[in-house]
Amino acid sequence: MSASVEPVLEVQNMKKYFPVTRGLAMQRTVGWVRAVDDVSFAIRPGETLSLVGESGAGKTTVAKTVLLLEQMTGGSLLFHGKNVGKFGRSELKEYRSNVQAVFQDPWGSMNPRMRVKSIVAEPLVVNTSLSRAEIHRKVLDLLAQVGLRPDQAELYPHEFSGGQRQRIAVARALALNPQLVVLDEPVSALDVSIRAQIMNLLRDIQTRYGLSYLMIAHNLATVRYMSHAVAIMYLGEIVEYAEGDALFDNPMHPYTKALMSAALPAHPDEVVEEIVLSGEMPSPLNPPNGCHFHPRCPAAMEVCRRVAPRVIRVGEGQHQVSCHLYDDEAGAIA
Repeated sequence: MSASVEPVLEVQNMKKYFPVTRGLAMQRTVGWVRAVDDVSFAIRPGETLSLVGESGAGKTTVAKTVLLLEQMTGGSLLFHGKNVGKFGRSELKEYRSNVQAVFQDPWGSMNPRMRVKSIVAEPLVVNTSLSRAEIHRKVLDLLAQVGLRPDQAELYPHEFSGGQRQRIAVARALALNPQLVVLDEPVSALDVSIRAQIMNLLRDIQTRYGLSYLMIAHNLATVRYMSHAVAIMYLGEIVEYAEGDALFDNPMHPYTKALMSAALPAHPDEVVEEIVLSGEMPSPLNPPNGCHFHPRCPAAMEVCRRVAPRVIRVGEGQHQVSCHLYDDEAGAIA
């Protein structure tokens, strides 16, 4: 998609720090957990951007901040070029209607005492002035769009399989005709046989309505199938970004290469270089100096221990990597 098309959502230098406090009666802040530290990206109409990384990388915190479930410490969130931080009450209500979510565990976000028709109808009841008959017709239409029968509207969540519950969650997310849907590990809790069905459903809906997706995922096969662009996160930062298959065809950051080597190959005869990372991801409370990845990086240089890498654009496309290995000035810095 052309870079000239205005993004649906643009994140500029997002920071989210959580205070670490001590004391009971007289609490004092003794440090900050830098969950997200200077993250920027844009999502255009009809595109899927996936955030990928280990647990603790900051992916879910980004998603929660986009959904306004967390308040940014710094940076800007732009919706069609307008700063969400300056929105009034009516504009915020409209933003929340336009940005919906589908979570990893649909069971956790459904009231077990409510019938499916009420679960899907809830956003319409709260946010629109449609009549009861209009809402009922809309609910049946939504269920049909996600492959469920009209009679299943009368059932309760426990009467459905995991894949069917995820379809219900998708139907509810579509109720208000959103422009962006945050997908937080949407298929990771499902059986392998069901994952492809839900991924195809999400892609079909995206094509039909021109939806944009921000997807949080760790399964690289899912990411490759679903994504127009991929951002690799490590310790609150984006270390590599590329469009389409460029990241999978030519991973550049050592961390990206390690993630790729840990994934199952697409074909049994495919030979993948084995890269084993030492240790665990450091605490965001006390991140390493220089490049945050250098304590685990098999290609670390002296400059990596002292200086944080800058973003380097590689080739003619949108491929970007934050690594001294690709910085011609790294030698001079060292």
